[in-house]
Order: sequence, then structure tokens, then C-alpha cells
Amino acid sequence: MKIEQQQLLEKAKESLRAAQLLANNNLLAFATARAYYSMFYIAEAFLLGENLTFSSHSAVIAAFGKTFIKTKRLPVEYHRYLIDAQEQRTDADYSLTPNINSKKAQYIIEKAQIMLDFAQENIDTV
Repeated sequence: MKIEQQQLLEKAKESLRAAQLLANNNLLAFATARAYYSMFYIAEAFLLGENLTFSSHSAVIAAFGKTFIKTKRLPVEYHRYLIDAQEQRTDADYSLTPNINSKKAQYIIEKAQIMLDFAQENIDTV
């Protein structure tokens, strides 16, 4: 694993921890955004293993799908988790009245944890 991949996974871990703290304090929109960023950093880490970097969120998400999901190198649901989380993050960050409840926030946090656990165990073998 490249040092930059390790750093991205550490950021993902910290971001997920922040999401959990925010959710526990009923700051659900912010929790959702942090959980999304956890997934985003994980996607970036996988792509970096292929020497791929991108400057936009949409490019990272598209490349993650093309490089790892369409080729069945990663579980197909991970791309859906990332897309769903991005939609919730957009609502959380840009809506004056985000439609984020505890159930939605917990869903995104749980999916981020699944992706992080997988990445920490498998990033070198994908």
C-alpha cells in the first residue's frame, strides 16, 4: 500500500469517527456529510492504487464505478453506497432545510463503516 493510500484511509477513519460523534449529538446533516467524505476518501485510496487521481467528486465516483465495480473487483453495492451518500451530502450541505433524519444518517454511517472495514483488509489485494 502506498503511503498516500494509508493517509487517505486514516482520513476516512477520522471522518467516520467525526460522523458518529456528530450523529450522537443530533447534528445529522453534518454527520451525513462526514460519512460521505469517509466513503469518498476510501474511493480515492482505491483509485490511487491504480495511479488514478481526479479533481472532482463526480469524476472520482465515476472512475470508482468504472475501475472497480464494472470489473467486479469490488462489491457492486459500494458504488451505490457512494452515490447515495453523495446525494445525501449534497442535501445536507446545500439545502437550507436538509431532509436528513436519524435513520438516513445512520444508514450512511453504517455503509461507510462497511467500506472502511473492507478497504483496511483488502486494499492491497484488489
